[in-house]
Amino acid sequence: MLGTVATLTASKTYTGLGDLPHFNPDDDRDPLHPAVAGLRAAIKEADAVLVCTPEYAGGLPGSFKNLLDWTVGGGELYGKPVAWINASSVAAPTGGRDAHDSLRKVLTYAGARIVEEACVRIPVPRDAVADGQVVDPDLRGRIAVAVKRLREGV
Repeated sequence: MLGTVATLTASKTYTGLGDLPHFNPDDDRDPLHPAVAGLRAAIKEADAVLVCTPEYAGGLPGSFKNLLDWTVGGGELYGKPVAWINASSVAAPTGGRDAHDSLRKVLTYAGARIVEEACVRIPVPRDAVADGQVVDPDLRGRIAVAVKRLREGV
């Protein structure tokens, strides 16, 4: 999956990234596309939002930026505690910094409350991941600390 929005209310992971239509401000009105309505409902129900996305070509992957574009007009992120963890490999030239800069800009426009203490860069080598899960205990511990900080920021 290219990006994940995890809600802490019931530890739900949003998996509908590929179902979202291309963002068009003319379509940001009722009735919303069902995938957009589902995304917004998941964010609205969440106590907080944790984002994990890789950096691609010096920024956010296009499909994940599309997801973020759909969050701006709905207001569900306004005042919502958010944080991010990088998904860059050890070899990534910026360690995800450019993606995070873009993410910060969009989340600020959406009015989200960024929990700085929970926004971390934890380079993850490919061999630390199996079946889409981080398996390295040290990395899992560092991720758990970031999640704890986000929960404390709620």
